[in-house]
Amino acid sequence: MEEASSSSSTTTPLLHRRQWSHRIPTTIRLKTNLCSELSGAVGDLGTYIPIVLALALVSHLDLSTTLIFTALYNAATGLLFGVPMPVQPMKSIAAVAIAEGSTHLTIPQIAAAGLSTAAVLLLLGATGLMSFLYRFIPLPVVRGVQLSQGLSFAFSAIKYIRYNQDLATSKSGSPRSFLGLDGLLLALSSLLFLILTTGSGDKQHEHPSIDHSHRRVRNRLRFLSSIPSALIVFLFGLVICFLRDPSIFNDLKFGPSKIRLLTITWEDWKTGFVRAAIPQIPLSILNSVIAVCKLSGDLFPDREASAMKVSISVGVMNFVGCWFGAMPVCHGAGGLAGQYRFGGRSGASVVFLAIGKLVLALVFGNSFVSILNQLPIGIVGVLLLFAGIELAMASRDMNSTEESFVMLVCAAVSLTGSSAALGFGCGIVLFLLLKLRQLECSGFGFFRLRKPKSSEDDEENKLVP
Repeated sequence: MEEASSSSSTTTPLLHRRQWSHRIPTTIRLKTNLCSELSGAVGDLGTYIPIVLALALVSHLDLSTTLIFTALYNAATGLLFGVPMPVQPMKSIAAVAIAEGSTHLTIPQIAAAGLSTAAVLLLLGATGLMSFLYRFIPLPVVRGVQLSQGLSFAFSAIKYIRYNQDLATSKSGSPRSFLGLDGLLLALSSLLFLILTTGSGDKQHEHPSIDHSHRRVRNRLRFLSSIPSALIVFLFGLVICFLRDPSIFNDLKFGPSKIRLLTITWEDWKTGFVRAAIPQIPLSILNSVIAVCKLSGDLFPDREASAMKVSISVGVMNFVGCWFGAMPVCHGAGGLAGQYRFGGRSGASVVFLAIGKLVLALVFGNSFVSILNQLPIGIVGVLLLFAGIELAMASRDMNSTEESFVMLVCAAVSLTGSSAALGFGCGIVLFLLLKLRQLECSGFGFFRLRKPKSSEDDEENKLVP
């Protein structure tokens, strides 16, 4: 009787845990351990923080409002897609808004640009045109866009690590000193720590040559992979913020700012669309929808994101938040690569990020800008470097000479012209020209090659009129 009662008492908690876990939506159930998902949650902050901070300093973006709305977006996308789908700033709009040598965009003009871009993506997604584009755009061209974006992130990351940065003007300054609380030694130490703990990034296939009998090696690799390395580096950076400038404590004002509805004039619409939305639209189509869907299929073959859903998601997010002054956002392939690189495997990763953003917005509000302004940019650069390399590595499946040729030309043009749309157009033309060379033209009176009927025939090919 005692054994029966003890066994029933032990099985009851297990039964309760199973019943509780079944109540969690499948999209945010952990696919790996909790530490890995938490580490993956901060994997895209290398692109998020510099742009948000620059907009807050130059264009007076309301950081509290942006954090609240992007937190809601993160939670929604985690529940909807079931993968660590990122929510990132629209980079072309941000670049125009803070560009030196021109009139900076106002918040209503930034919102107008975001709403205009969102309207186009919402239309393409709702009509099915985005799904059509996704099916018929050649894979080497998509890989070229991904390679160019990944290398672009990596180049920016190296500049962040090596040189002092003025994020307000997007300019690199003097070489970074070796020592100091934002020195080269700190950035290199963070880089070595991340390499030691995460390796090449592919945890499922890492070190295939190791024999199964080497348990110590396998256990050590498993332990290192379980460390939430990116989260540790980011939290360490936050601690350094207060060491660099202790007066931050006096600047902190607790509580979020009041959310207000924007007034957007016709002049704001015109300026925002012409100056910022036009260069942003092709980038959003290519990198925020096409490339991110392809990458989700590469990383999660059983959970590939739908181009229609991603396009509509970008449209809806901005139609909700831009009216209140939140930063225009999209889904970026670089952010997905970064979150995957550091352990994100499910929607739970971005839900954890949503909780963190919401807490920061409700506790610190806009005073969090002063904290981010002291964040070591070298550490931000290290996180961005890993995200960029992971995105660029998606192009490693181009095995044929023809595919590699198209991909590399597309990437080279994109990087040289600083335009993904230009590289995409050149890639499409090049792909079509290469296919045109392979067409049979016998119907137009030309000769075509025919294989010999038997192996005994000495002639390799016969020319037939």
